[in-house]
Amino acid sequence: MYDIKWIRENAELFDNGRKRRGLEPLSAQLLAFDDARRAAITQLQVAQERRNAASREIGAAMKAGDSTKAEALKAEVAQIKENWPALEEAERYAVAELDAALAAIPNTPLDAVPDGADENDNVEVSRWGEPRKFDFTPKEHFEIGEGLGLMDFETAAKLSGARFVVNKGPLARLERALAQFMLDLHTGAHGYMEVNPPLLVRDDAMFGTAQLPKFREDQFAAGDGYWLIPTAEVPLTNLVRESILDEAQLPIRMTAGTYCFRAEAGAAGKDTRGMIRQHQFYKVELVSITTPEQSLEEHERMTGCAERVLQTLGLPYRKVVLCTGDMGFASQKTYDLEVWLPGQGKYREISSCSVCGDFQARRMGARYRPAESKGPRFVHTLNGSGVAVGRAMVAVLENYQEADGSVTIPQALRPYMGGMERIARSS
Repeated sequence: MYDIKWIRENAELFDNGRKRRGLEPLSAQLLAFDDARRAAITQLQVAQERRNAASREIGAAMKAGDSTKAEALKAEVAQIKENWPALEEAERYAVAELDAALAAIPNTPLDAVPDGADENDNVEVSRWGEPRKFDFTPKEHFEIGEGLGLMDFETAAKLSGARFVVNKGPLARLERALAQFMLDLHTGAHGYMEVNPPLLVRDDAMFGTAQLPKFREDQFAAGDGYWLIPTAEVPLTNLVRESILDEAQLPIRMTAGTYCFRAEAGAAGKDTRGMIRQHQFYKVELVSITTPEQSLEEHERMTGCAERVLQTLGLPYRKVVLCTGDMGFASQKTYDLEVWLPGQGKYREISSCSVCGDFQARRMGARYRPAESKGPRFVHTLNGSGVAVGRAMVAVLENYQEADGSVTIPQALRPYMGGMERIARSS
């Protein structure tokens, strides 16, 4: 969310940021909206001042015995009162028009973000791990899961429709093990506080993290002004909404393992088989609340925490920085971690870590009181997948598959699997 005063003072910089995202200049239109808002407010103020002045003049006229002037002034006050609702409505409309326009504007990319149109222009930063060389043709995860008799898309479709799955037995336990492993790593080794947040949130919470209003069609509405969360970023980040923190409290680092729900409205024809793109999935989320001075360093730290998950599981991956045309609406800069999937023969996104600056904080009214400053400032917010549990299971199944259709369990997960070393089809 932008401050219109900042746009007025930095119109060229604002429009250049939009240009880098492939968007048209907008400052002139926004400033026209703001001019209309200011004019409406001024009209109200002038009318209020004149009504107050006329009311005083009525008393003076009556005291002086000038009934003609008093009646004229009363008529003037009556006319102002009659026009008042229209003036108030004009102000409400002007404010709403400007607010709606500001709410629909994406964040400005940092200078370090590469320019580009889409995912093909993302820039690889690094790679970790060597993809395994198989002496057989590796299968995709759904072929492995169905071959084990433990992954059932057909029954899930009968229950809920497309983009759902029923995992059973050791696969259900493997999904739970992955989530517990990630939460233990982030809380124990990385210093995040585990939170168990609501899965239903109100409009204001979705607006605060910028899922609303622009991405309404991507969300699952739950009725009565409630929404199923698309990510735990929403409730975790909103824990600091409408508050003023002390600088000593920052950074705040939180993690949560939750189910997430997405309509995938724009995903027709994409990843229609398997668990890559589901309406319901489990994810471990990372959220940080920092000062502006800390946020870029925190972004590198958060991404490193997500990387450690993949490294500990022995999953090859690459890190890319998203270009301006591929980054998220609220992001200033985003790293994607893409895990190697031998069944597909390519890297696929498993974690996105974004720094949002004060973009979400302005929408939430989240501020902090600097130790060396009088006035409060907006916090900076960051979020990242630490990581997507379903996609991690996909990666484990494909990278640890064996020729006989079984799957070796990574060492890091065996304590969470009761010591189980291998998942094989029951005879």
